[in-house]
Amino acid sequence: MGLALRNILLCAGVAYAVPWTGTANDQKPLDPRPSREGALKIESPPQKPNIIFILTDDQDIEMNSLDYMPFVQKHLLDKGTLFRNHFVTTALCCPSRVSLWTGRHSHNTNVTDVNPPYGGYPKFVSQGFNENFLPVWLQQAGYNTYYTGKLFNAHTTKNYNNPHVKGFTGSDFLLDPWTYNYLNPAYQRNQEPPIIYHGQHTLDILIDKANALLDDAIASEKPFFLGVAPVAPHSNVEGDISDINEIDQVKFSEPVPLKRHAHLFPDAKVPRTPHFNPDKPSGVNWIAERPQLNKTWVDHNDYYYRQRLRALQGVDELIDGIFKRLEENGQLENTYIFYTADNGFHVSQHRLNPGKECGFEDDIRVPFIVRGPGISEGAISKVVTTHIDVAPTIFELAGIPLREDFDGLSIPLEKLKQERKRHEHVNVEYWGFAVEEGSYGGTLFWNNTYKALRIIGENYNLYYSVWCNNEHQLYDLTSDPYQLRNIYPGYADHDSSITVLGAPLTRVIDRLDSLLLVLKSCKGTVCVKPWEKLHPDGDVETLPEALQKEYDAFYKHQESVRFDRCEAGYILDAEGPQDALSYTRHGIHWSHWV
Repeated sequence: MGLALRNILLCAGVAYAVPWTGTANDQKPLDPRPSREGALKIESPPQKPNIIFILTDDQDIEMNSLDYMPFVQKHLLDKGTLFRNHFVTTALCCPSRVSLWTGRHSHNTNVTDVNPPYGGYPKFVSQGFNENFLPVWLQQAGYNTYYTGKLFNAHTTKNYNNPHVKGFTGSDFLLDPWTYNYLNPAYQRNQEPPIIYHGQHTLDILIDKANALLDDAIASEKPFFLGVAPVAPHSNVEGDISDINEIDQVKFSEPVPLKRHAHLFPDAKVPRTPHFNPDKPSGVNWIAERPQLNKTWVDHNDYYYRQRLRALQGVDELIDGIFKRLEENGQLENTYIFYTADNGFHVSQHRLNPGKECGFEDDIRVPFIVRGPGISEGAISKVVTTHIDVAPTIFELAGIPLREDFDGLSIPLEKLKQERKRHEHVNVEYWGFAVEEGSYGGTLFWNNTYKALRIIGENYNLYYSVWCNNEHQLYDLTSDPYQLRNIYPGYADHDSSITVLGAPLTRVIDRLDSLLLVLKSCKGTVCVKPWEKLHPDGDVETLPEALQKEYDAFYKHQESVRFDRCEAGYILDAEGPQDALSYTRHGIHWSHWV
């Protein structure tokens, strides 16, 4: 050992081993163990937690699908926390997934559809996100990253290598046009060519691939992220859904369960809630024109519902297998497990045949369960959370500084009895078409572009939306939880005597519309604290505070949310006003208003 290094170690109080060159009778070398006093304690940093993220496709929470998944109940609901007010911000798979993995709203990713030119994997790549999304960031923070199942739509057997998806240590992706073909799926592993598994069920294949990737992740002895994205309970699809020009030729049918589950739940039916095939139409635009479903459709939709529940049994088995592997390998206590869906789903509610894409609760509210160190067991949280909050949450768990371009706020996972103050709002947005699914489906509704606001607080629970044809919806879910009475002025269910928080509807609508005006084009922290944009003095943080009469004139002079025309994607000059006025107390100055 060099003298300089020896002196450095001695000054640091660290004992060191000297090579033994003497005999047994000679003096022994220094004890290599650090002394109790003055020693520099060298400790390994704590292991970063592992993260497993299970993402189902089109799974509902409002139709009770979790009640039919015993392993989800055993491993996740009983041992973790269900976030009951968790929402997606775009009720369509590809835009929702891009928002999930980037922490940005769809109006900031500009991935707004499942297909080019407005969405899909090619749009994800062209927007620069292949080098700038969650797995890339996690790798930079020292994680190994793995993924199997569906990533994005229009990720195909033709473009999978143009370019390859970045950011994954190991991957095995489902690919279009076979993504939703339960018995003929195409998977593509790492940099290898795709393989079509003719006659094999996609869920059995996915279970094997997920287990193999989990084994690799555990063997790496590094902190890992594993994403598992089964296609269930999405419709079975035959045809090229990745080509917008062929979309009307695509055949949708019921999900296909594994044979061992095909006999289950013979008496299950869509819950007969008040909004199940109601006697009066609800909603606006094309939804208001839907006829009441006849018996043929009702029976078909009940069968479709049962097939969804049956298909989810393969996902349930997948969950059980993951937990067994974690426990057998001693990894369970250092792993956070997330369970959610890319969007919700409706079946017969509001007279709608199977599908999503709408702003109703059924489509935007999804399962969201988290289990892991410090997470309350068997708990239900009522804080308002969204998919935009997921990336910031994973950053916080992994000890990574938050990005300034995140539009969300990390979810309070620990000590839920002392939940941090959170926002009350959800920004919801959609562009393009809606489609009916199922064997009798296939109808497209092209004018399905809208902006919406979901706001939940003490003594208020509201949904407000503006469609691209400038029709409006306003539902008070406290008195109308199934969204059957549109109380916006000018519609049949409007009643001028209705109040919210003691204020007349006109005053409430002024505030909701201004808040939506901020949110529909917000970026970064403005998306988390939109009231600060309207009230930069910081004296308004909630709807009740905004309802004070002194602000009436200000809100009356605010621009209203409106569209200049309907478009299938995010085209700025069709989006109407973009900038909101701000109120300050400096001489009651309305900034930016002339």
